[in-house]
Amino acid sequence: MMSPVSRSLPPDETVVLAAFEGWNDAGSCASDALAHLHAVWDAVQVDELDPEDYHDFQVNRPSVGVDPDGVRRITWPTTTVAVARTPAGRQVVIVHGIEPSMRWRRYCTELLDIAEGLGARTVVTIGALLADVPHTRPIPITITSEDDALRARLDLEPTTYEGPTGIVGVLAYEALGRGVAAASLWAAVPHYVAHPPSPKASLAVLGALETLLGEPVPLGELPEDAVAWQHGVDELAGEDSEIGDYVRQLEEAKDTAELPEASGEAIAQEFERYLRRRDSGA
Repeated sequence: MMSPVSRSLPPDETVVLAAFEGWNDAGSCASDALAHLHAVWDAVQVDELDPEDYHDFQVNRPSVGVDPDGVRRITWPTTTVAVARTPAGRQVVIVHGIEPSMRWRRYCTELLDIAEGLGARTVVTIGALLADVPHTRPIPITITSEDDALRARLDLEPTTYEGPTGIVGVLAYEALGRGVAAASLWAAVPHYVAHPPSPKASLAVLGALETLLGEPVPLGELPEDAVAWQHGVDELAGEDSEIGDYVRQLEEAKDTAELPEASGEAIAQEFERYLRRRDSGA
């Protein structure tokens, strides 16, 4: 399998990273990855969309709770826009929300207006899907684009998917329609352990973003969480013979499909990431 991305965006280019909870976010993998970036980069929220325009509150209900001051407040489902500055100096716009229930085109127009106002010319949507992949192997990541210039810059492939799409697909389409470059990053989460969180998948997403942005991301405790998650699923497979047999079938299919040259390419890419992290002290 070809590596999802082998080149990086220019370091002075403002990039939008967008993920949405719901249909596009198996195991909460994509939204958890963005929440991690928001925390480690000290992102500052600069805008949000009015949920009244885009959400059916019987589908995505508001929640009530007590804030740090002891006041009961209602929190409404919304989409936030935050801005972060990476250690290398790149500005990143982080868009996080719940897939809207209605008015998708107006929703995308409002988000893209905000992004362009912040100087962004590239949008990367991040999603995760459930797939027949084993938890014991690296999480498959794909990055595609329908933008010819961006594909040439990053050595990407066009998407071959046809069928129902989510808000990430619509946002990328609308971005291209107004001359904003767009790419879609997807992680494949093992369907038999779909319950969130999925730290191994979130870690894989961050690894792909490191290459895309050309700089390391502080990972904190996420690698340890991913190891613990895999050990937990190993125990589940060991206790349930049916799941264990199924995992072994997936492993055999995955190992058979992997070509030697692809493995060599993956090793080379991982070594490049190691060098970047070593040089930055991350």
